Amino acid sequence: MPPKPKFSKEEIVDAALGIVQRSGMQALTARELGDALGSSPRPIFTVFKNMDELYHAVRAEAMRRYDAYVSSARDYFPSFKAIGILMLRYAKEQPRLFQLLFMNENSGARQFSDVLDSLGETANLCLEFVMSDYGLTAEEAQFLFQYVWTFTYGVSAMCVTGMCDFSEDELINMLGNEFFAIMSFMKSGMRGNVIINMRPVKRDESFDPSQTELVFKKE
Repeated sequence: MPPKPKFSKEEIVDAALGIVQRSGMQALTARELGDALGSSPRPIFTVFKNMDELYHAVRAEAMRRYDAYVSSARDYFPSFKAIGILMLRYAKEQPRLFQLLFMNENSGARQFSDVLDSLGETANLCLEFVMSDYGLTAEEAQFLFQYVWTFTYGVSAMCVTGMCDFSEDELINMLGNEFFAIMSFMKSGMRGNVIINMRPVKRDESFDPSQTELVFKKE
């Protein structure tokens, strides 16, 4: 008979998350986890086949807790802005867990829809909030989410890496301005007709600024 596990899966994952929260994913080793459990590393592998399986379980539990954290946005209006504020707050309060969830390489991502799939329940909540609070279609909601989430992610990454230390009031204003800009663009009727793929033109002797004016046409 296989040995009876000394620790449950939940106990091991909880201890592992504590290590990641304090010191980052690179600090999560079998030895460190054994020390955190007050044991040798051996009992870990009566529950998990290897460290890779443990890593996946740790990330899944971290995402479950993050989803529960941001789901409280449902109690606020507008909920989409609330979830953005919670994401920014989480990045400031839990930088190592944010790195685990959102700042690791995603080699399978080739377009934004791939990123959307990796976000799980959080993405579904955002799309639900946008459609219910602003009356947008599913396609419009995804367009808005793509650009506002990308902006929010960028600011969050700046907070996580210590590049900046914005106050919560500053973050709220920045998020509101970005949301208003994208929503205004959508409502202007210009989406799909603006020249967005024009490459910069080199300023040389033949450069004529009067010939480079962009003309925006409404639908």
